[in-house]
Amino acid sequence: MVLFSSAFSQQPADNKFLQCLTKDAKTTPSEFVFTQQHTKYASVLQSSTINLRFSTSKNPKPLAVITPLTYSHVQSAVTCSKKFGYRIRIRSGGHDYAGVSYTSYDQSPFVVLDLKELRSIKVDLGQKTAWVESGATLGELYYWVSRESQNLGFPAGFCPTVGIGGHLSGGGFGAMVRKYGLAADNAVDARIIDVKGRLLDRKSMGEDLFWAIRGSGGGSFGVVVAWKVNLVYVPEKVTVFRLSKTLDEGGSSLFNKWQYVGHNLSQDLFIRAIIQPISAYNGKRTIQYLFSSMFLGTKDQLIKTVKDSFPELGLQEKDCSEMSWIESVLYHANYQGQGVDVLKDRKPESKSYFSGKSDYVNTPIPEKNLGEIWRWCLEDDQPILIMEPHGGKMNEIEDTRIPYPHRKGYLYNIQYFQKWEDGSSEVSEKHISWMRRIYENMTPYVSKNPRGAYVNYRDLDLGKHANANNTSYSEAMKWGSRYFRNNFRRLAMVKGVVDPENFFHFEQSIPPLIRKPN
Repeated sequence: MVLFSSAFSQQPADNKFLQCLTKDAKTTPSEFVFTQQHTKYASVLQSSTINLRFSTSKNPKPLAVITPLTYSHVQSAVTCSKKFGYRIRIRSGGHDYAGVSYTSYDQSPFVVLDLKELRSIKVDLGQKTAWVESGATLGELYYWVSRESQNLGFPAGFCPTVGIGGHLSGGGFGAMVRKYGLAADNAVDARIIDVKGRLLDRKSMGEDLFWAIRGSGGGSFGVVVAWKVNLVYVPEKVTVFRLSKTLDEGGSSLFNKWQYVGHNLSQDLFIRAIIQPISAYNGKRTIQYLFSSMFLGTKDQLIKTVKDSFPELGLQEKDCSEMSWIESVLYHANYQGQGVDVLKDRKPESKSYFSGKSDYVNTPIPEKNLGEIWRWCLEDDQPILIMEPHGGKMNEIEDTRIPYPHRKGYLYNIQYFQKWEDGSSEVSEKHISWMRRIYENMTPYVSKNPRGAYVNYRDLDLGKHANANNTSYSEAMKWGSRYFRNNFRRLAMVKGVVDPENFFHFEQSIPPLIRKPN
């Protein structure tokens, strides 16, 4: 990875900029503005920097970290940054695969707008909706919804510490995706602060902008400070299971069968496949195939459904556990044995060095070729391939409804993930090289024209802008078409209307495409 000099980030934030930020603030600046001279600067910046690859001394640092306590603080951050020529990076949870929410690859001075203090959640049982601020985590939303009703939930991701802002902005996969679609499919309103510093809701921002912010990846059109979401029905009891097989136990054949049935199962049933190398009892390394599932129903109903549709799995009653939906959140997050209160405590995610990429599969990978994929997995230390099925509700939603386009005809997506503890350049390069190699090797087996990618697993290897003044739509198509397919042009057109001067810019932000007058 090539990093630019961080010299520009060492200059102190201009006093006039700080005065501008706090001009109308009713709180003291030290409560929400942390400059490089502030004693808490490093701890605030690193507080939700999950990927240690982007917290080294070589990574450019912001002139200040702003943690707004009110929407007016966000408005001041936008208007003052624009006035003084600073870029803004927007962070909600810190699970940013490319680090673009808190570092920079160009030469522009920048500030980080960390929304972690904007985290209120208001559940409306009568309307079955919730207003949730972008700095709240998925765990907090799940917790407060469950406190109001045991029969309401929200279809979003597995990791409780992920921020609502980033998750919803990019789409949002979870265990109920086949029943209710993505998290972003269930967003019905939002509050955004635009480039002019105005606070807008769905009505005042207009349908084009509201369409664009639900799945475009966040940070390109303004600062979304809150989302209104539809809550969904969950039964009193759901059933979960994890069933593990090794290569010697026929795991590869099971995975092959899963490719054909995972997307065709009942919408109430979600089974994802997690594949990784493990050490076998004889000391040799082998491949483990973990089938992890949630079913919106009872144990008896689940076993009948699996026996009818996927009997090869060999699921038995002893493999299954009934629990409430909120308990299933703890189960999938590996929080077993802890009370649900852990979800609202914002338990810090463990920090590590990691790398990730993504793919989509339209046609099952031929069984004869699976062996070479498992051999590639054995070439590195701890890689994980996570396959999540589509089908169900995802087939019913038009690929233009929101910017996320990977709907009907997609069997499953793949997340390639690798993390490590030693941050030396040699070790990091080894793992990053493996990631690039397996991604290249997988080319024949995944979607084409263009090869798909999921924006929430942002991948700068697909291409990036050099800087805000060198933002070509045609160049951006290299990555934009992979994330958004034919929706990319519409996104760029919306950007051209709401932010034509490209103030909200980062390495893979949506470029403005200006409509020429007739």
